[in-house]
Amino acid sequence: MPIVLLSVSAIVGYLIATVVLAVPIVQERAPARAIGLALASIAVLIHASLIFGMHRGGLDLHFFASLSLAGFGVAALTLLVNLFRPVAALGVIVFPLAALLLGVDVFYAAPTLAEPMQWPIKLHVTFALLAYSLLSIAALLAILLSLQERALRRRKLDSGLIRALPPLTLTESLLFRLIAVGFAFLTLTLVSGVVFVDNLFAQHLAHKTILSIASWIVFGILLFGRWRWGWRGNRAVRLTLIGMIVLLLAFFGSKFVLEMVLHRAV
Repeated sequence: MPIVLLSVSAIVGYLIATVVLAVPIVQERAPARAIGLALASIAVLIHASLIFGMHRGGLDLHFFASLSLAGFGVAALTLLVNLFRPVAALGVIVFPLAALLLGVDVFYAAPTLAEPMQWPIKLHVTFALLAYSLLSIAALLAILLSLQERALRRRKLDSGLIRALPPLTLTESLLFRLIAVGFAFLTLTLVSGVVFVDNLFAQHLAHKTILSIASWIVFGILLFGRWRWGWRGNRAVRLTLIGMIVLLLAFFGSKFVLEMVLHRAV
């Protein structure tokens, strides 16, 4: 099946899943949540086939291809999280974003070639993808948690978005579990980078490394504060978003400057 047709199928699947999952937010009646998640699962599988199989013959880590890979990772882990907690409302944000990133990579970005990688680098990239995806979901959940707390203070718990979320305590518990697992994978990313990547502080990697370490410190402080002093609420939300913004700059900021501004291969 042509790449274009597969891409369109994945994008349409993501968007229809978004509409199905958004209905409970705007209406009290809720269609089968499983339908939306099933459609998103099909879209994620097609997306995976494009990234890891037919799409340009391998794993492409250039700027737009990396964005598409990140979109896939976040979408796939959103589905996984929904197996344990009813947070399908995340899909309303994640799935259209995954569709957009896939569409930009396939229909807008200039063709690029996947570079061969040895297994240690593939392992490093896998750790990085899992860390970024988990912490991205945590950042989105932190925003939703903030909205829940605001609605609770104002006693406006009848809005569609609040109804679509699990109870506040479960949302907060899931947030810190995601941060803990994401932090573990971010730690593995940094360790594998030290072990497997030659000259981790080379000119084209220095900013990425320093920002990744800064993000690791922020999330580490948050987890320690949660364990030692029971941090929660706005402080937890702020630190989560700060850590994620720094990580976003680490993963894509330097890559954008090098590839899109300076036109240098990374």
